[in-house]
Amino acid sequence: MRRDFSLIVPAFNEAPVIPDLVRELKTAFERHELDGEVLLVDDGSTDGTADLAEKEGAGWERFRVLRHKMNRGKTEAMLTAAEAASEPLLVLFDADLQHTPDEIPRFLARLDEGWDIVTGRKVGSYDKKAVSSIYNRLSRRIFDIPVSDLNSMKAFRAEVLGGLSLRHDWHRFFVVLAHARGANVSEIDIELHPRRAGEAKYGGPLRILIGLLDLVSVWFLLLFSRKPLLLFGGTGLALAALGLLIAVVTVYLRFAHPLMGFDPYIPPMGYRPLLYLVMLLETLGFLLFGFGLVSEQVAQVRDELDTMRKKGGSP
Repeated sequence: MRRDFSLIVPAFNEAPVIPDLVRELKTAFERHELDGEVLLVDDGSTDGTADLAEKEGAGWERFRVLRHKMNRGKTEAMLTAAEAASEPLLVLFDADLQHTPDEIPRFLARLDEGWDIVTGRKVGSYDKKAVSSIYNRLSRRIFDIPVSDLNSMKAFRAEVLGGLSLRHDWHRFFVVLAHARGANVSEIDIELHPRRAGEAKYGGPLRILIGLLDLVSVWFLLLFSRKPLLLFGGTGLALAALGLLIAVVTVYLRFAHPLMGFDPYIPPMGYRPLLYLVMLLETLGFLLFGFGLVSEQVAQVRDELDTMRKKGGSP
């Protein structure tokens, strides 16, 4: 019997599917000779999901229900379960049964090959396929990751979470952040099944916008958090250089151009807006450059703290 894994099941208002979920997990575990622990995280459900899960899982020694008092999100549910897990391998499995529990042994087998993270690539038709495809293509191009589906079933080593800071709704970027820290990643095809009951938790134009903004935020974090001077200093120098160029042009037009001093259609104060623009650009440029220098000091302190934590020290 294989016991070295913890199955993480985030659930929010999934009462209609809980009986099928628990029954099919039991069946799959028996069929494949699995005895890992199952951690179902009730993320502030209002339909009795937690109570029903405890009832259905009664007598299953390695089945536990963890509760959030309020809905906090899938990322927080995953982290709650990971903190409570006692096994070195973690499998993230959605409660809606759009993936079958029979996929679990395949993920574990791929981890046994030495991979740190194994992600599932959804096969089949589903409502948000077009949006998901665009989002995944953008992510793959921006972050240069070797997988094509970031928001599916996953298995990974618990140690991969160490040192990662996952903010709200960043579960979909977990693979990106871990890969940036050196984790190796593999991918397998898994079939996607229609939702049996309940309602999808992610959808609508607002979710698309939030996903894109999160993508930009993660991109900024990975690209500039270690070297903020690249962004702020580079932008500041560019603005200062533009201000200097405009100043040179203004001086030329005001004093060197052969017609400017005698043109009756140009008032004497006609160049003051350009002067104000030069002052604005130079001020912003040097402020941004200075901010970049301060940010470099903050980044240095953070790196030193991370190094101390890795060595087991205290700040």
